[in-house]
Amino acid sequence: MVLTFSYRIKDGSCADTLATLVRAVNVVWNFCNESQEHALRCHQRWPNYAVLCELTSGSSSELGLHSQTVQAVCQEYDTRRRQAKKRKLRWRGRRSLGWIPFKAAGVKIVNDTVRYAGHTFRFWLSRPIEGIIKAGNFSQDARGRWYVNFQCETEAPEPSSGTSEVGIDLGLKELATLSTGKKIEAKQFYRDLEPALAVAQRTRKKKRVKAIHAKIKNRRKDFLHKESTRLVRENGAIFVGNVNASALVKTKMAKSVLDAGWSAFRTMLAYKAIAQQVWFDVVNEAFSTQVCSECGALSGPKGIADLGIREWACLECGTHHDRDVNSAKLILRAGHRTLAGGIPVL
Repeated sequence: MVLTFSYRIKDGSCADTLATLVRAVNVVWNFCNESQEHALRCHQRWPNYAVLCELTSGSSSELGLHSQTVQAVCQEYDTRRRQAKKRKLRWRGRRSLGWIPFKAAGVKIVNDTVRYAGHTFRFWLSRPIEGIIKAGNFSQDARGRWYVNFQCETEAPEPSSGTSEVGIDLGLKELATLSTGKKIEAKQFYRDLEPALAVAQRTRKKKRVKAIHAKIKNRRKDFLHKESTRLVRENGAIFVGNVNASALVKTKMAKSVLDAGWSAFRTMLAYKAIAQQVWFDVVNEAFSTQVCSECGALSGPKGIADLGIREWACLECGTHHDRDVNSAKLILRAGHRTLAGGIPVL
């Protein structure tokens, strides 16, 4: 499997060198965008990766980049344009975060230093680099800090020892409610630091604003990583409801939805489950708050007016339900149906 190891580059004179290299990378990216625009104006065939590499051939020596970096930029442009299904992409300029891709042959690593295009950069070796380096990049965050990232091919970890199955209902007060009845509290990282953020914004302290946003992001990511890792290790099958976060972001609940990080949590569960050979699936959670998990009767709270009803009793069988736990149980049941459908008949 492929893992990415990220290390922060030590601050110093290297920032100016990296900024120069970034401008060269932006020139290649914008040239690809211009070539695409020219093809559209002239009604020609859209240039693909092979054509872009041919058009940028020989430019690496003039730009001060490694030839494989130029090819990597062309490949990334072609991939992103196809994924976005757009005629052309955005131009890269001064406001774009720095990004310098490279291949393994383009760098030389000795202890805590990496040499690229005749320049040497030192980084904090916080943990050893494992596996065989295949590719990587230099990247810049919103605070202007630089990182070097190595994509390494490593051995697959041992499969998860968990044998239980769990359904997960995502929410705002509780990040996740499990079909076992356990609830994971949603940490309000943005809400906690919102007063400090407001003070920094009113006083126009841009560096302080960026630092607070970075702290919110890091705390949320650390929390989601810990919870997703624990769930993958404890279970052999995980099923999550397909709650539409992008639609809820356009409502009055936008801050709470973004603070919860549903999409990031599902993504973490997905790739960690694949790595540890745990069955993972996102299932349809339609009517999961209305259907009784015991008898299947449609007797639960309905509509926006009943969102405040968190507990209810089934009119058919009389079972008392916690709304979120009932939804998690139905998500688990829906996951069982998808699991059974994916097993071939012998």
